[in-house]
Amino acid sequence: MRFNPTHSNIDQYRRLFLKDYEIFIFIGVHDNEKNERQRVIFNIDLYVPLSISTPKEDRLEEVVDYEFMRETIRLHTQKGHIHLQETLCDSLADAMLEHPKVMAVRVSTSKPDAYPDCLSVGVEVFRIKAEGHQSLCIDNPAAT
Repeated sequence: MRFNPTHSNIDQYRRLFLKDYEIFIFIGVHDNEKNERQRVIFNIDLYVPLSISTPKEDRLEEVVDYEFMRETIRLHTQKGHIHLQETLCDSLADAMLEHPKVMAVRVSTSKPDAYPDCLSVGVEVFRIKAEGHQSLCIDNPAAT
Protein backbone atom coordinates (compact mmCIF):
# COMPACT_ATOMS: atom_id res chain seq x y z
CA MET A 1 0.00 0.00 0.00
CA ARG A 2 1.63 3.22 -1.18
CA PHE A 3 0.33 6.59 -0.06
CA ASN A 4 -1.50 8.32 -2.87
CA PRO A 5 -3.71 11.21 -1.76
CA THR A 6 -5.78 11.10 -4.97
CA HIS A 7 -6.36 7.36 -4.81
CA SER A 8 -9.52 5.77 -3.50
CA ASN A 9 -7.64 4.29 -0.52
CA ILE A 10 -7.26 7.61 1.28
CA ASP A 11 -9.73 6.34 3.87
CA GLN A 12 -7.18 3.66 4.80
CA TYR A 13 -4.91 6.22 6.49
CA ARG A 14 -4.90 7.83 9.89
CA ARG A 15 -3.79 11.47 10.17
CA LEU A 16 -1.92 12.36 13.32
CA PHE A 17 -1.26 16.01 13.95
CA LEU A 18 0.64 18.44 16.09
CA LYS A 19 -1.09 21.80 15.88
CA ASP A 20 0.34 25.21 16.73
CA TYR A 21 3.37 23.92 18.64
CA GLU A 22 5.20 27.09 19.61
CA ILE A 23 8.86 27.40 20.57
CA PHE A 24 11.56 30.06 20.41
CA ILE A 25 14.53 29.24 18.17
CA PHE A 26 17.44 30.90 16.41
CA ILE A 27 16.27 31.32 12.80
CA GLY A 28 16.63 33.91 10.05
CA VAL A 29 19.09 35.46 7.61
CA HIS A 30 18.88 39.10 8.68
CA ASP A 31 21.31 40.54 11.23
CA ASN A 32 18.51 41.36 13.68
CA GLU A 33 17.43 37.69 13.59
CA LYS A 34 20.82 36.27 14.51
CA ASN A 35 21.12 37.54 18.06
CA GLU A 36 17.89 36.49 19.69
CA ARG A 37 15.44 33.64 19.46
CA GLN A 38 12.25 34.06 17.44
CA ARG A 39 8.85 32.58 18.04
CA VAL A 40 8.10 29.85 15.50
CA ILE A 41 4.86 27.91 15.22
CA PHE A 42 4.96 24.34 13.91
CA ASN A 43 2.15 22.28 12.41
CA ILE A 44 2.75 18.67 11.48
CA ASP A 45 0.48 16.06 9.87
CA LEU A 46 1.62 12.45 9.68
CA TYR A 47 -0.19 9.93 7.49
CA VAL A 48 -0.04 6.35 8.72
CA PRO A 49 -1.84 3.30 7.27
CA LEU A 50 -4.68 2.13 9.48
CA SER A 51 -3.51 -1.44 8.91
CA ILE A 52 -0.39 -0.77 11.01
CA SER A 53 -1.67 1.88 13.40
CA THR A 54 -4.98 0.57 14.67
CA PRO A 55 -4.36 -0.57 18.24
CA LYS A 56 -5.59 -4.01 19.14
CA GLU A 57 -4.41 -3.95 22.75
CA ASP A 58 -4.68 -0.20 23.53
CA ARG A 59 -0.89 0.11 23.81
CA LEU A 60 1.30 3.06 22.83
CA GLU A 61 3.70 0.77 20.95
CA GLU A 62 0.96 0.03 18.42
CA VAL A 63 0.77 3.61 17.16
CA VAL A 64 2.99 6.58 16.38
CA ASP A 65 3.56 8.47 19.62
CA TYR A 66 2.84 12.22 19.43
CA GLU A 67 6.04 12.78 21.37
CA PHE A 68 7.92 11.64 18.25
CA MET A 69 6.87 14.85 16.49
CA ARG A 70 7.77 17.12 19.42
CA GLU A 71 11.11 15.43 20.02
CA THR A 72 12.04 15.55 16.33
CA ILE A 73 11.37 19.29 16.27
CA ARG A 74 13.35 19.79 19.47
CA LEU A 75 16.37 17.89 18.13
CA HIS A 76 16.39 19.73 14.81
CA THR A 77 16.03 23.19 16.33
CA GLN A 78 18.75 22.73 18.96
CA LYS A 79 21.52 22.06 16.44
CA GLY A 80 22.31 25.75 16.04
CA HIS A 81 21.17 28.75 14.03
CA ILE A 82 18.92 27.94 11.06
CA HIS A 83 18.87 30.44 8.22
CA LEU A 84 15.74 29.48 6.28
CA GLN A 85 12.32 28.14 7.17
CA GLU A 86 12.53 26.13 3.94
CA THR A 87 15.62 24.31 5.24
CA LEU A 88 13.92 23.63 8.56
CA CYS A 89 10.71 22.29 6.96
CA ASP A 90 12.63 20.06 4.55
CA SER A 91 14.78 18.66 7.34
CA LEU A 92 11.79 17.98 9.58
CA ALA A 93 9.82 16.33 6.76
CA ASP A 94 12.73 14.01 5.99
CA ALA A 95 13.11 13.13 9.67
CA MET A 96 9.39 12.41 10.09
CA LEU A 97 9.47 10.08 7.09
CA GLU A 98 12.24 8.08 8.75
CA HIS A 99 9.64 6.68 11.13
CA PRO A 100 8.78 3.24 9.69
CA LYS A 101 5.01 3.73 10.01
CA VAL A 102 4.82 7.20 8.46
CA MET A 103 3.98 7.18 4.74
CA ALA A 104 3.49 10.92 4.17
CA VAL A 105 3.97 14.16 6.04
CA ARG A 106 2.98 17.80 5.92
CA VAL A 107 5.17 20.26 7.81
CA SER A 108 4.61 23.98 8.17
CA THR A 109 6.42 26.65 10.10
CA SER A 110 5.48 30.25 10.62
CA LYS A 111 7.13 33.25 12.20
CA PRO A 112 4.30 35.37 13.64
CA ASP A 113 6.55 38.22 14.75
CA ALA A 114 8.57 38.68 11.56
CA TYR A 115 6.66 41.73 10.31
CA PRO A 116 4.35 44.11 12.16
CA ASP A 117 1.92 44.43 9.25
CA CYS A 118 0.93 40.77 8.81
CA LEU A 119 -0.16 37.85 10.93
CA SER A 120 2.82 35.64 10.02
CA VAL A 121 5.16 34.45 7.29
CA GLY A 122 5.83 30.79 6.72
CA VAL A 123 6.60 27.73 4.69
CA GLU A 124 4.80 24.46 4.13
CA VAL A 125 6.02 21.25 2.55
CA PHE A 126 4.28 17.95 1.78
CA ARG A 127 6.29 14.79 1.24
CA ILE A 128 5.49 11.18 0.43
CA LYS A 129 7.81 8.33 1.37
CA ALA A 130 9.82 7.25 -1.66
CA GLU A 131 9.22 3.90 -3.33
CA GLY A 132 11.47 1.20 -1.95
CA HIS A 133 12.00 3.02 1.35
CA GLN A 134 11.97 0.63 4.28
CA SER A 135 8.68 0.75 6.12
CA LEU A 136 6.17 -1.43 7.88
CA CYS A 137 3.73 -0.91 5.04
CA ILE A 138 2.89 -4.07 3.11
CA ASP A 139 2.50 -3.95 -0.69
CA ASN A 140 -0.09 -6.71 -0.74
CA PRO A 141 -2.82 -6.05 1.84
CA ALA A 142 -4.31 -9.49 1.16
CA ALA A 143 -1.13 -11.05 2.56
CA THR A 144 -1.87 -9.79 6.09
